[in-house]
Amino acid sequence: IGEPSRGEVRPAAPGGWFWERAFGVTGLERAYDTARTHLRAEEDHPGPQTMSFAARWLREATPHHPDGWFLFVDEFDPHEPFDTPEPWASRYQDGPWDGDALIWPPYADGAISRGTLSEAEGRHIRANYGAKVSMIDHWFGRVLDAFDERDLWGDTALVVCTDHGHYLGEQRRGRDIWGKPAVPQFEPLGHTPLLAAWPGRPGGGTVDALTTNVDIHATIADVFGIAPAGTSHGRSMVPLLEGTATSIRDWALGGVFGSWVQVTDGHRKYARAPEHDGFPLSMWSNRWSTMPLHVAGMQGLPDPDDRAWLDHMPGSSIPVLRQPFRPGDLLPTWVSGHRNVGDHHLYDIDLDPDEAENRTGETVEAELVELLRTALDEVEAPTEQHQRLGLA
Repeated sequence: IGEPSRGEVRPAAPGGWFWERAFGVTGLERAYDTARTHLRAEEDHPGPQTMSFAARWLREATPHHPDGWFLFVDEFDPHEPFDTPEPWASRYQDGPWDGDALIWPPYADGAISRGTLSEAEGRHIRANYGAKVSMIDHWFGRVLDAFDERDLWGDTALVVCTDHGHYLGEQRRGRDIWGKPAVPQFEPLGHTPLLAAWPGRPGGGTVDALTTNVDIHATIADVFGIAPAGTSHGRSMVPLLEGTATSIRDWALGGVFGSWVQVTDGHRKYARAPEHDGFPLSMWSNRWSTMPLHVAGMQGLPDPDDRAWLDHMPGSSIPVLRQPFRPGDLLPTWVSGHRNVGDHHLYDIDLDPDEAENRTGETVEAELVELLRTALDEVEAPTEQHQRLGLA
């Protein structure tokens, strides 16, 4: 990131600090802990660099594309590590902090309640998260400035979205949750923001309609007047953005591979865990060689073996490697279904936004089970998914 001078290799907090404290695992360090010693100024951090280059492109490239253009900016931040320089780093701290800067939050269910994280450390981590959000907001302002300077608002749509939230000690099931541990997608993780500026529409309003990220692809195709190649499960949001419709879909799916699969109608949410032992389970992926996990030696991604074959994901004509798993196999670190068999969750989000009352077992569950089955059928989920969830 910054080549000429490199600081002392003394990371503020080794990446494995929580693993060591909670599980006694030592010797863990993340590559970022060394890479961050190259950062000499705020401008060197990845988020500010990404936003700066996006703003520069808008200023310099858009005049050369008078017939239209499309820019996708993959801005990783705000994301862990919650690492910022001053003046951001101390902006939200509730007092002097004498310990290591905990820029890597734990992934844990009940870190404070079980005594592996103190209340003060929890506040410190949340303050570091706030600092990262504020720093990225500041640099995102450079992109908005470029919109102003190029007078783009009249004919350019701007969409800001994210893939998921991040637990920062929110209480669910009587415990504080941190990171993205093996729990259902509660609202702080699964209910994500979507912001859009649309030519000809006044700003500052809200639309009370259910959407999901695959709808962005359908919207972009609609804007450019093209039909998506292959199967698309997205619904164009253009009618919502132009005020000609109040709804585009009746359900949205979410979940984590090998764990819970959830469906929502925008008012109620049903997260269904696997039945039996969490199998059958297969991974379809083109990322076997491009997604190495160097987070910690105790974690890993299984390699394909002689059971793997080329197969087509539902709705796709492009084959990828499909690896079936069986009980006892090394599983991807995020698979937890075999540890949460039958642990279903149903919440009325309108009446119970904090998801305190699990309504599984009530008559409404049968309705949500059918909605989940319908949604899985519509996205052409493989038969083994229905079997794994006890819906076959």
